[in-house]
Amino acid sequence: MWQHGWLGLMLIGAGLGTAASAQTTGSGVRVLPRAHAHNDYEHSRPLLDALEMGFCSVEADVHLVEGRLLVAHDRWRVKPERTLEALYLEPLRTRVATNGGRVFAAGPTFWLLVDFKSDGAATWPVFKAVLERYRPMLSVYEPTRLRTNAVTVLVSGNVPRDLISAEPERLAAIDGRSADLEANSAPSLVPWVSESWGRLFAWRGSGPLPEEEQTRLREFVTRAHAQRRWVRFWGAPDFEAVWRVQWEAGVDLINTDRLDALAQFLVATEEASTGRP
Repeated sequence: MWQHGWLGLMLIGAGLGTAASAQTTGSGVRVLPRAHAHNDYEHSRPLLDALEMGFCSVEADVHLVEGRLLVAHDRWRVKPERTLEALYLEPLRTRVATNGGRVFAAGPTFWLLVDFKSDGAATWPVFKAVLERYRPMLSVYEPTRLRTNAVTVLVSGNVPRDLISAEPERLAAIDGRSADLEANSAPSLVPWVSESWGRLFAWRGSGPLPEEEQTRLREFVTRAHAQRRWVRFWGAPDFEAVWRVQWEAGVDLINTDRLDALAQFLVATEEASTGRP
């Protein structure tokens, strides 16, 4: 089994290590650095459910509507009170102030992945202005490094890549794709590579992962890690057999809509691998 050999390390030049092991905070919450809440805003308590289960990464889709960033998957479903600030940035700021400068006390950085559903070029300046109001808790991206803070922001979806890459210092970077591995983009610009599971793999979790696809998965992860990037897949079947394959291959962030089930899997798997509760 591939081991997560860089656990807890900070990589020079990128400021990023491979996702760390689970840990328990003073409040008893098991922190799960490899757990990513896909479309987190669709849960009954956006952000809060994920935090209570120890997730260290959440995803929110935003639409620019009359100068405001409203959270929803579809434009017709937006509600004026469901802003990015109200659902995510304000609660995170409160939590960081309460926990001594971290989302989880003494825990790792917390990832906020924001998927632009509206036009990227129009959304980016509004998004930048919003992030500036939360600068004290946000990680800062520089040309050759990431200055890590309590919350680290990435942009996905309709990414205005030229606008983002033109800025030498930013409060957000880009959620990359497979093409970024080919281009070997700067990790400080593209710290993640996210890809559709179905684009690379036909296996849907029934029976063992075919050897050819197992090799493809491991090579993808190895290549991304060699370039100092994290790996995430979306659209993978959302159950244990597929989570386990990703965990064993060293996928840094396991995408899920089933928060409780993934949390239970990760805790149990971590305990089995380390022999420690």
